[in-house]
Amino acid sequence: MKYSRFSALIAIIIKEFIEMRRDRATFLMILAIPLMQLILFGYAINTNPRYLPTAIVNDNPDQFSRRIMVSLQNSTYFKFLSPAVTEEEARDLLKEGEVNFVLNFPPNFSNDVIRGLSPPLLLEADATDPAATTRAVAVFNDLATLALKEELVGPLANLAPKPLPYQPIVHAVYNPLAITAYNIVPGLLGVVLTMTMVIVTALVITREYERGTMENLLATPLKPLEIMIGKILPYIIVGYAQALLILFLARFLFDVPMQGSILLLLFLCLPFIAANLAMGLTFSTLAVNQLQAVQSAMFFFLPSILLSGFMFPFRGMPEWAQWVGSTLPLTHFLVIVRGILLKGNGFLDVWHETIPIMIFTVFVLAVSFKRFRKTLD
Repeated sequence: MKYSRFSALIAIIIKEFIEMRRDRATFLMILAIPLMQLILFGYAINTNPRYLPTAIVNDNPDQFSRRIMVSLQNSTYFKFLSPAVTEEEARDLLKEGEVNFVLNFPPNFSNDVIRGLSPPLLLEADATDPAATTRAVAVFNDLATLALKEELVGPLANLAPKPLPYQPIVHAVYNPLAITAYNIVPGLLGVVLTMTMVIVTALVITREYERGTMENLLATPLKPLEIMIGKILPYIIVGYAQALLILFLARFLFDVPMQGSILLLLFLCLPFIAANLAMGLTFSTLAVNQLQAVQSAMFFFLPSILLSGFMFPFRGMPEWAQWVGSTLPLTHFLVIVRGILLKGNGFLDVWHETIPIMIFTVFVLAVSFKRFRKTLD
């Protein structure tokens, strides 16, 4: 009896391996997801970002200002844009998220250094993502005692190291207290919409086949595109309901500041919701059952959350990872939602971030439509 039970157990185990081998999609997911995690966490994720884009406001470049910029750049935390810009241009770059820092040299900086007045040197830091700027700010403060060491010799030796040749001043804008919730909670709006919209719609077509109701749709005079639109529209309403709930909780539970227009944010949610619904619908046309559809959705969700800048600083990743992340809708939507809520950005500041989202949507819908027609055939 014991032997027969053991044989039956072995038979069941062998049967499961045979089923696993036959279900190639599931077998590939078992291998692909751990491999993707290993590559992303090992190569792409960096919690100590370097070469952060920095704008320069310097009306009178001279020996001292150039030495300070060289020292900052040699620290590998700053990457200066050239040429120098005006204060207004620098402020716009910081607001639109094109730079992380603005280095502002005051007029007569070198003269004030020579006279021993210890002039202020202002660094404005975009603090919407505190993890991306904290280490660079610390380096900026420490360099005040080191950057001009080689210049302050001879008659100027009395200026080094005390008092400081210049006074580093840091203004952390948009999130001066470096409150993590101000960065995470707005980002959750994009993460939640990505997860729910993709997974829910990934089950749409496969569910019709598994329940045997696809024949009813085939019998209707509706065209494939009309069926796809009918499948997507209800979930757009669901997506907006989720967005309103998250914004309500963000305001009253986490006290997230909402500097910009909520109506503008809701309007710009539409292309993002559509992109994720299109992605989920594509997965539903590729999968043969609901399990494969959900597995495919998770295969898309994992790089979205890791490479978008939600969990880790976007500019801390290598260039190839930033390129991959730039193709994902969540990356651009995070810039939109954080810009509107934390920076008070208007439509002109963020509209360009919707272009990659709409291109992604059109491409994915084309693939979905082509696959859906084949499914109906």
